[in-house]
Amino acid sequence: MSVGGGGPVATRTVQVRIEGYVQGVGYRAFVELNAAELDLEGWVRNRRDGSVEAVFQGSKEAVAEMLRRCAEGPPASVVARVDLISEGIGAFRGFDVLPTA
Repeated sequence: MSVGGGGPVATRTVQVRIEGYVQGVGYRAFVELNAAELDLEGWVRNRRDGSVEAVFQGSKEAVAEMLRRCAEGPPASVVARVDLISEGIGAFRGFDVLPTA
């Protein structure tokens, strides 16, 4: 895939933890829907501590927009914070909802 002058699209991969009232409110479905809309790959899952954890991989612009959307969350959620756990390289195909960890 290329943009403008024919160079490669810059890819970004981030792992985040979302805290607040984010379980039982459709947060994972919200993330899955938005990831598909933004053409991101990775995964999302609930954590036993009540947080939600996710990995997003895609264009820098799409990842930045996804982080903005995560901070907003679905209408029933109350997002207290979105923490960047790590940033690096990943190799994902598609977007998955994983079991609680």
